[in-house]
Amino acid sequence: MEEVQIGKVYRHFKGNYYFIEDIALDSETKERMVIYKPLYERQDAKIWVRREKMFLEQLPQRPDNITGQKLRFELCEELSKDYTQKIN
Repeated sequence: MEEVQIGKVYRHFKGNYYFIEDIALDSETKERMVIYKPLYERQDAKIWVRREKMFLEQLPQRPDNITGQKLRFELCEELSKDYTQKIN
């Protein structure tokens, strides 16, 4: 399984974007947990946590998969680039 990249933007299969804050370990199981925040306004929460295994799981056929993604969350390379870096 691939690991989630800290500091990058991922798209959920329903179309919203999330920024990866960090990776934590569950204190009991030592399982990797993804700490992420939505890049849009939400009333219910500002920070979310999900098991990395579930974050990167493959999706079955779903009618609400508006992006056509194969995974629950996919890295958005075009939104994860640092355009402030100088090119030499």
